[in-house]
Amino acid sequence: MSSPFEVIEVGGIPFAATNLERATDWVVNDRREGAGTGVSVRLSNSYCVSAAHSDRDYSAVLKGPGVNFADGTPVSWVMRLIGGTADHVGVRPVRGPSFFEATLDKGRRYSLRHHFVGTTEETLNLLTDRVEELYPGIKVAGTYAPPFAAFSKEFVDDIITKIDPTSPDIVWVGLGAPKQDFVTKAIADRTDYVAVGVGAAFDFLAGTVSEAPSFVQNSGFEWLYRLVSEPKRLWRRYLFGNSTFIRLASRDIRKVFGRLGGRA
Repeated sequence: MSSPFEVIEVGGIPFAATNLERATDWVVNDRREGAGTGVSVRLSNSYCVSAAHSDRDYSAVLKGPGVNFADGTPVSWVMRLIGGTADHVGVRPVRGPSFFEATLDKGRRYSLRHHFVGTTEETLNLLTDRVEELYPGIKVAGTYAPPFAAFSKEFVDDIITKIDPTSPDIVWVGLGAPKQDFVTKAIADRTDYVAVGVGAAFDFLAGTVSEAPSFVQNSGFEWLYRLVSEPKRLWRRYLFGNSTFIRLASRDIRKVFGRLGGRA
């Protein structure tokens, strides 16, 4: 399925100019209509832009088939600033955990089937119990916590072997970026499922990791809340990733205002 959204590049990565409601409607309606083609959906934040800058393979994934939604205020803010048309004022973050829950909720009316891949069996059990409590009638086709391993063809083979018998409409992959984005691309290339990388959404909804309050989410500083919550795991990502993103975004902004200045 092809994306109906305009594209705005941030740091060389194409992002869909949209918002949470339009993004979820697009995925749900596509599965409801039985499009029959696989698609990779990436919830990409400033760290993803930074990582792609130094990793050609990852950059190729984010620039390839599928769609990137802006998972975070910093990316969506830059998109609105450099978009160049009034329509881009409506660009808003498509936050991974929010996209996950909104799609689960909307998909119920069409009996969409969901498969959860990632994290641990314990967390997946908690997650399944929680979504069935929050969204009565939800169709959880299956869950799978793959063994810890680097991305490889064999790793993806194992996942597809587990999910194929459950006939899902949407496969949710919570393995962390960039790994989950390589996995969703491989799943979409080889199946007719929508494969979505959702990062920590499983842990948030299962209650195994603390989620930032809504006012922090909307402030653009959710990354700081997560850094304080998990400093040992995330300090390197945010220290180096944020500085690279600021440099790349500043370059994009200067280009736009340079063109505007040249027209004056």
